Amino acid sequence: MNRHHPSLLGAIVLTIATSMMPVQAQADAGFQKWINGFYSTAAKSGITERTYRQAFAGVTAPDEFVLEKAAYQPEFKSQIWDYLDSRVNPYTVKVGQEMIAKHGRTLAALEKHFGVDKHIIVAIWSMESNYGAALERPDRLHNVPRSLATLAYADKKRAKYARTQLIAALKMLQNGDVSNKNLMGSWAGAMGHTQFIPSSYLLYGVDADGNGEKDIWHSIPDALATASNLLAKNNWQTGKTWGYETVVPNGGSTYAGQTKTLAQWQALGFVRPTGKGFKNGAERAELKLLGGANGPGFLMTKNFFVLKRYNAADSYALGVGLLADELAGYGGMKQSWPRPQGTLDIKEKFELQTRMQALGYYDGKIDGNFGSGSKAAISAIQGRLGMSVDGQPSRPLLDALRN
Repeated sequence: MNRHHPSLLGAIVLTIATSMMPVQAQADAGFQKWINGFYSTAAKSGITERTYRQAFAGVTAPDEFVLEKAAYQPEFKSQIWDYLDSRVNPYTVKVGQEMIAKHGRTLAALEKHFGVDKHIIVAIWSMESNYGAALERPDRLHNVPRSLATLAYADKKRAKYARTQLIAALKMLQNGDVSNKNLMGSWAGAMGHTQFIPSSYLLYGVDADGNGEKDIWHSIPDALATASNLLAKNNWQTGKTWGYETVVPNGGSTYAGQTKTLAQWQALGFVRPTGKGFKNGAERAELKLLGGANGPGFLMTKNFFVLKRYNAADSYALGVGLLADELAGYGGMKQSWPRPQGTLDIKEKFELQTRMQALGYYDGKIDGNFGSGSKAAISAIQGRLGMSVDGQPSRPLLDALRN
């Protein structure tokens, strides 16, 4: 049978449209129409009617949470220091070191096979799913076909991406890589411990534990191997760093965005905060000032841009690099970000949570993240102290608790 013959294709679409109609009144007729109409596109990519029906069984309305999340992405909206505080801190370092000890044999084998630093892979694991903890929260897991269909239907900016990823997700189902029940991911379709989008899963998925499945949802070896494979296939440079924190000399901010050899940067007065020299003077690096002209500088080498193949945000790649350095025992940043006056750095955020917990106002994790629990505790303390109640951490509040 010629699948693409107009009359036959129309009949198939009509059949699916009829079979997918729920008995109850439809929650969103426009969305249902879009799903039914998209099958013609899916069919051209070899997706069978059975696979398509399985993927959208019971789906009658867009996922409103997906649309809410699509309007806000912290990598691009948060201040760089707030973004990094929540991802590179004593808590993520502590848990990361525990994971390195627990999965040491697996990580050593992956590092040897793929040539990617194990600390980088563990840092990605932390950044993507908090070492898998995010997968244990049902409120953060979404049916991938529904999420992608929602974006394709209602988000013009991401429609092309969503259509491409939806086809890839349907191929995963059709290949038997994952069951429909387990095809769960983030609001944008990123899946598993290391948050792979469907097309990347098809390209880089690895069965590291040898059970015949590329299970990035339940197999830590598979998930970490898949992340290693992505970086290796995108030309990760074994044995080299992602970049260097640098002190920017007077007038040096005018070089932002330029690429030179490390020797040339050093000749211009750019030095590491520790006073150490750069390892390979012939290596090329781009100067980035992610905190603005008054903030610290970073000389980004080839591996930084390989990390951006995982996530295109500079803040994300920097977060991975900084966390990896801390996990490896190299220490954290030496310079300070140009934070607004009165705001807290990451150590002070931990101290504030610790003090609130000691006073009985807060019973959550000491992790430097100020979610609803921390903000409620702050509001209660502010009210008791006669301060303006806004639920936000601040140095005046910390000073009041210290005194």
